[in-house]
Amino acid sequence: MLYDIRLTIRYSYQSPAAANRTVLRMQPLSGPDQRLVSGRVAIDPEPDFRQDGEDFFGNARTEVAYDGQLSEYAFRFAGRVDRNFEPGAFDLSCPLDMLARELADTHSIVPQSPHHFLGRSSRVRHSPEIAAFARDQLEPGLPVLETVARMSRALHSEIAFDPTATDVTTSAEEAFLARRGVCQDISHIMITALREVGIPAGYVSGFLRTEPPEGEARLDGADAMHAWIRAWCGSEMGWVEMDPTNDMRVGEDHITVAMGRDYADVAPVKGSLRTAGLHATSHSVDVVPVV
Repeated sequence: MLYDIRLTIRYSYQSPAAANRTVLRMQPLSGPDQRLVSGRVAIDPEPDFRQDGEDFFGNARTEVAYDGQLSEYAFRFAGRVDRNFEPGAFDLSCPLDMLARELADTHSIVPQSPHHFLGRSSRVRHSPEIAAFARDQLEPGLPVLETVARMSRALHSEIAFDPTATDVTTSAEEAFLARRGVCQDISHIMITALREVGIPAGYVSGFLRTEPPEGEARLDGADAMHAWIRAWCGSEMGWVEMDPTNDMRVGEDHITVAMGRDYADVAPVKGSLRTAGLHATSHSVDVVPVV
């Protein structure tokens, strides 16, 4: 499936900002199940410094810097992505009680090694409440993939999607106790739950194609950035992606931008600057199938 994608993130400042240093992860990945046909990150105004490359996990990264003062700027990605991904039909995962042995037999520490996705990370910490919830979903002899699916179903039932309940700084534990949040919160909760029972899990940022109500025209800018998780289900099956916000396996409607241990590794805009007063930010996303 071919998609034309446009992403725009804007910032404006009440007082001009100076000494701006920013890292962008806005360009979709290219890999076995997805290919970036064309596209580039554009920045307005042009920065004083720019460097394009990849981070440790293989995500496209653009580093920019401004030496002068700015009252507003915008980061844009526009391009075409070929997404060709179908979830496997068979569960080849090992039983959960065998996963620790398979992990011990995995000696690689390449970026996609499951060992990077087991312990604490910036946004995923130990939580007794989430750990208890995760243990309640376990069943002796259950395969890892079915355990992951069971976690997704339970969270989809327990956590109400509420964009007013949390913000980007809300912890997984806070969102879990409130039983409310957005895709970022639900993904962090599920990653925490999986790691608590010994299943390596990571965070994926990207886009989800949305369909308008029947009989209505598709709205420009109606899409939004989305988040889901990936779980390591043993050496034979490897990584499997799950969207717990919608309780579904990830498929060709999900377009991947970046992967990491949690949101801190994949944030589309991350950096520092010097300013005072209020600021405003906005973003718009369009994901349009090419027919």
